[in-house]
Amino acid sequence: MKAFSFSVPQNIVIGRGSMEQLPEIAKKLDGSHAMIISDPGLEGLGLVKKTADYLVEAGLTVDTFTEVEANPSVTTVEKATEKFKESGANFLVALGGGSPMDVAKAVGVVAKYGGCITEYEGAHKVPGKIIPLIALPTTAGTGSEVTAFSVITDHSRDYKLTVFSYELLPTYAILDADLIMTAPASVAAACGIDAFIHAEEAYISTDASPFSDAMAEKAMELIGSHLRRFVANRKDTEAAEAMMVGSLFAGIAFSFARLGNVHAMSHPVSAYFNVPHGVANAVLLPIIAEYNALADHGRYLKIYNYISKIPAFEDEFEPMMLVDAIKELSDDIGIPENLTIAINQASRKGEITVEEIESKIEAMAIDAMKSGNIAVNPRSSRQCDIEMLYRKAL
Repeated sequence: MKAFSFSVPQNIVIGRGSMEQLPEIAKKLDGSHAMIISDPGLEGLGLVKKTADYLVEAGLTVDTFTEVEANPSVTTVEKATEKFKESGANFLVALGGGSPMDVAKAVGVVAKYGGCITEYEGAHKVPGKIIPLIALPTTAGTGSEVTAFSVITDHSRDYKLTVFSYELLPTYAILDADLIMTAPASVAAACGIDAFIHAEEAYISTDASPFSDAMAEKAMELIGSHLRRFVANRKDTEAAEAMMVGSLFAGIAFSFARLGNVHAMSHPVSAYFNVPHGVANAVLLPIIAEYNALADHGRYLKIYNYISKIPAFEDEFEPMMLVDAIKELSDDIGIPENLTIAINQASRKGEITVEEIESKIEAMAIDAMKSGNIAVNPRSSRQCDIEMLYRKAL
């Protein structure tokens, strides 16, 4: 066994109704003035006001920034940082899925240390603790409440940059299943399978350890047995709670084991074509699972049994059975069949042809190869391999 280490330096509160503890937690951070960072959808649902009301009723001052978009941009980070500074707030509350959390983490860096978030791209460039941050996830998928990453789109180069630092970890995470039970089925599906992929890629990563394996296995068990139920009925309390905890464990798993080709390749798809992150991952997953099958050393069987409707035994299992099980799961929850469909569903410019998509493949492959996730994928990959996988996904 190779040497490994881990630390989980966060405070995590789990349970229905736990959102009520927000003011108490804020005061533990010496917080008196909050900036809530969220998105227009959650504002429309009244969740931003509900969050603010908890704080105001406890005597705290609250400002809000609700302009976060899917695949948030450098410009959005700049706007949110400017508003944070003007407000005089002294702590952040990230309310939402991965996008608001990514923006809140980035604001926490730039508001304290200055410059532009692009200056912190890469690993361990954040010089110290960021502005205190409390995370309230409203999706069961990203695991951003327990990850040391912020992913921001730089439209000047059609590129999703990643800031990696353990200083980005929110001080507190509050997981209240009530916050995810209003999600549309499509959001529950995309976020839920994204969480599963976090665990799956961490589990087969060459950087995996017994610690990350424990987190990944429990995450896959919880998500695999509850994802279909949760997509079918978001009011299913047991399924909602299992998805939240599964997503949490998956986030911890990949924080220590990293991911793989799925995430390396999905980021350029989102950057170039604005495909939602979870959808891009889900479409790519069976393609990459087939590619990685050559490197399987017994882990595909375990993954298969977490998601398949019919369990298999070792003497009858073939790795391609996992690929088929992934396709069946994706079909059950409404994931697009291929990348061309996914891109056109996300398009704001009318129909995009296969030829137009193919014209971007080389550039996307170049960007994917810059990801550190490529290095820990179980099967080694060259740029030509990534280009081949993109074409297969079309």
